[in-house]
Amino acid sequence: MRLKTSFHIDAMITILFWSLAYVLTRLALQYFTAFCLGFLRYFIASCTLLAVAFIAKMKLPQKQDLSFFILSGTLGFFLYMIAFNQGQATVTAATGSIVISIVPVLTAFLSQIVYREKLGYFQWFAIFIEFVGVAVLTLTNGVLSINKGLFWLFLAALSLSLYNLLQRRLTKKYTALQTSAYSIFFGTILLAIFAPASIKEASHAPVIQWVYLAVLGVCSSAIAYAFWSRAFAKASQTSEVSNYMFVTPFLTSLLGFLIAGEVPERSSLIGGAIILTGVFLFTFGEKLYEVIQGQKGAA
Repeated sequence: MRLKTSFHIDAMITILFWSLAYVLTRLALQYFTAFCLGFLRYFIASCTLLAVAFIAKMKLPQKQDLSFFILSGTLGFFLYMIAFNQGQATVTAATGSIVISIVPVLTAFLSQIVYREKLGYFQWFAIFIEFVGVAVLTLTNGVLSINKGLFWLFLAALSLSLYNLLQRRLTKKYTALQTSAYSIFFGTILLAIFAPASIKEASHAPVIQWVYLAVLGVCSSAIAYAFWSRAFAKASQTSEVSNYMFVTPFLTSLLGFLIAGEVPERSSLIGGAIILTGVFLFTFGEKLYEVIQGQKGAA
């Protein structure tokens, strides 16, 4: 596996920063409202990417593609961020990541319809195993309760799935930096309707909340989405990248314990191990099967 051409590293970096976002969002929502947090997070991300775009002399998108970038910004940042923050306000960080973990399945299903991408039996079996891991995390812990936050999170999952499909399309024509930057720019413009209230809240925010905002904006947004777009540009199928999102509940549970003191139960470790097994099978299962069959044939 060549690191320069492999999407795995890019996807794993993204998932690490997104897992961190679940925890920091919960902490930031103790001070900021959901809408203001969404605007401030992506305003910081936009400022970061604007500086990078200036240094890199990034080209503007073509007129015929503006509608796709606007839609990408609407789904991936405006609608997703509002729904995500509204949902996270009423559930734990782990529960939020568990609900969002349905994104890979939605993305794989939609990719078959839109791009006619086909998954092998091993990959569907791996997705089933990953879902079992999510169920172990959810049902055994008893952290998943039916409330309005869950409906917001389901809306966020659908928005992110559609965003993934658009990223697949846009990275065929634009660089990962262009694709993520312009999507975030348009998303931030839409979120600017919350700017007046955000400025008021931010002016009185304690230092630690600014630290949360900085990490969410720079690491969990600007850097994470750039790597996510680069992963789509390298991968042969959309689902190969989105499948890594199954890892987020496990990582979020660990980070929630380390940062926010949300103690994971035994089921978090068991469910996490099952999920990681599924991710391994999704990526390498078919290749391992072919190697084993080849060795049997040689014998």
